[in-house]
Amino acid sequence: MGILKEFRDFALRGNVVDLAVAVIIGAAFGAIVSSLVDNVITPLLLTPALKAANAQDLDKLQYGAVKYGLFIAAVIKFVIIAFILFLIVKGMKSLEKKKVPPAQEASSTDKLLMEIRDELKKP
Repeated sequence: MGILKEFRDFALRGNVVDLAVAVIIGAAFGAIVSSLVDNVITPLLLTPALKAANAQDLDKLQYGAVKYGLFIAAVIKFVIIAFILFLIVKGMKSLEKKKVPPAQEASSTDKLLMEIRDELKKP
């Protein structure tokens, strides 16, 4: 029973649960980004460029047994995903910059000093 108790303590520790949640959310976010690239970005941007280069079926490009078209498609998809994530992170950072920290309440010493300053300003 000792090993089961140790495993339970390990699995229910805060860091492990947080990591599990992060992995699940990351996988879901990855699916959203992949769908965005496959269903929105690629048809709008990449397909016209491939038609202009006369390479509509990038997956079928090969030289002998080497399917370099699949590699090129993976590289293009990576670059698009990295750029989208860059834009998302940049947007999140700009939102963080706009947050104004709450005004700190003046301590009793500060209040006393302000009262003294105000009294000294009087004629």
